[in-house]
Amino acid sequence: MQTPAQNPLWKTYLLFLAPMVLSNFLQSMSGTVNSIYIGQMLGTQALAAVSGMFPIIFFFIALVIGLGAGAGVLIGQAWGARESHMVKAIAGATLLLGVLIGLVAAVFGSVFARQALQGLGTPADVLDDAVSYARVMMWTLPFVLVYVLFTQLLRGVSDTLSPMLALLLSTVVGLALTPAFIRGWFGLPQLGIQSAAFAGLAGTLAAMAWLAWSLIRKGHPLAPDREFFASLRLDGAILGKVLRIGLPTGVQMIVLSLSELVILTLVNQHGSQATAAYGAVTQIVNYVQFPALSIAITASILGAQAIGAGRLERMGPILRTGLWINVCLTGGLIVLGYLLSHWLLGLFLTEDSTRAMAEHLLHIMLWSLLIFGFQAIIGGIMRASGTVLVPVAIAIICVVGVQLPAAYWLDGQFGLQGVWMAFPVAYLGMLVLQTLYYKLVWQHQKIERLV
Repeated sequence: MQTPAQNPLWKTYLLFLAPMVLSNFLQSMSGTVNSIYIGQMLGTQALAAVSGMFPIIFFFIALVIGLGAGAGVLIGQAWGARESHMVKAIAGATLLLGVLIGLVAAVFGSVFARQALQGLGTPADVLDDAVSYARVMMWTLPFVLVYVLFTQLLRGVSDTLSPMLALLLSTVVGLALTPAFIRGWFGLPQLGIQSAAFAGLAGTLAAMAWLAWSLIRKGHPLAPDREFFASLRLDGAILGKVLRIGLPTGVQMIVLSLSELVILTLVNQHGSQATAAYGAVTQIVNYVQFPALSIAITASILGAQAIGAGRLERMGPILRTGLWINVCLTGGLIVLGYLLSHWLLGLFLTEDSTRAMAEHLLHIMLWSLLIFGFQAIIGGIMRASGTVLVPVAIAIICVVGVQLPAAYWLDGQFGLQGVWMAFPVAYLGMLVLQTLYYKLVWQHQKIERLV
C-alpha cells in the first residue's frame, strides 16, 4: 500500500475518502430504504416506533466508535512506521474488548428496553411495537459492534475499499430480505416491524464472512489468520493507550447520543407525527453528516500516518485539504438536500402534514452541517497526535451547556421548530472554540509517536 508521501495529498485524500463516503452512502441508503419499506408497507406509526430506537442504538455504537478512533490512531502511527506486528496487537486487543461490550449491551439492552423507551416518552400508541423492535436490535448488537469496529481498524492501514465492498454485500442482503420478511415472501415468516432488524443481522453476518475470506485470500495485514487470533487478548498496555485516546472520544459520542435522547424526548411531547418527522429528518441529515465525519476520520488517519513516518510538516496541508474537501463535498450535499428535500422526505412519509413538518425542520438546521464538518476536521487533526481531552471537552460543553438549554428555551418560545434551531448554535460554538485551541495551544505543542 502507498503511504501519503507517495501521492499528491489531494489524491491520497480522495483515494482514502471515496470508498468511505460510498460506504456511508450505502449505510444511509440502507436505513432510508428500510424506513421507506416500513413507512409505506406498515404505516407511519410503525415508522415512529422504529425511529425511537435510533438514539438508543447510537448510544452503544458510540462507545465502539470511540474505541475504533483510539485504535485507529495507534494503528495509523504503527502502519506509518511499518510495524505490522504492532498493528495486529492493537487490533486484537481492541476487537476483544469490543466483543465484551457487545455482549453486555445485548443483555442489558434487551432486558430494559421497555423502561428505556418509556423513559424517552415514546408515544403510548407505538410503545409495544417499539419494544418488540428494540429487543431484536439489542441481540444483534454484538455482531454489529464487532463489524463496525473492525472496519474502523482496517482504515488505520489505509484500507477503505474492503469495508465498502463488505457493506455493499450487507446492504444488498438486508434490503432484499426486509420486504420479504414483511410480506412473508418465498415461504419466509412474516416478522412485521422486526423485519428490518432480522434482515440487517443477516446482511451483517454475510459481510463479516466475506470480509474474513477476502482478507485471508489477499494476505491482508489484518486478515483473521492464526497470528491474528493469537493477538486476541486484553493487553493492558495497548488498551491503556487505546482508551486514553478512544475513551474521551467515546464519552463525546455518548454525550452526543444522550443529547439526542433529550432532543427525542422533547420531540415526543409533540406526538407520534412529530416523532415520525424526526425519524425522516434524521435519515436526510445522515447523508450529509456521515460524509463530513468521514473527512474528519481521513484527516486523523493521514495525520497519524504522517506522525508515524516522521513527516510532521504534512500536518498543516492535511488539515487545509480536509477543510476544502468539506466545502466541496459537504457543501454540495447540503445544496442537494435543500433542492430535493420535498421529494426525499416524501419517499417515506405518506401524510402531507407530516412531510411538510419534516421539511420545515430540515431546512432550519441542514446548513449548519458545514460548520459541523469544519470543527470535526480540526478535532480529527489534533486526535492524530493523541490530543483528545480538550477537543472532547469543547464538544461536550457546547452540547450540554449550549445546545440542550437552547433547545428547551427555544422549544418554549417557538414550539417544535425551536428544537432544531439549537443545532446551529451548538455547532458554531464548537467551531470557534476548536479553532482557538488549535491556533493558540496545539500548534505550539511537541508532537511525538504514541507507539
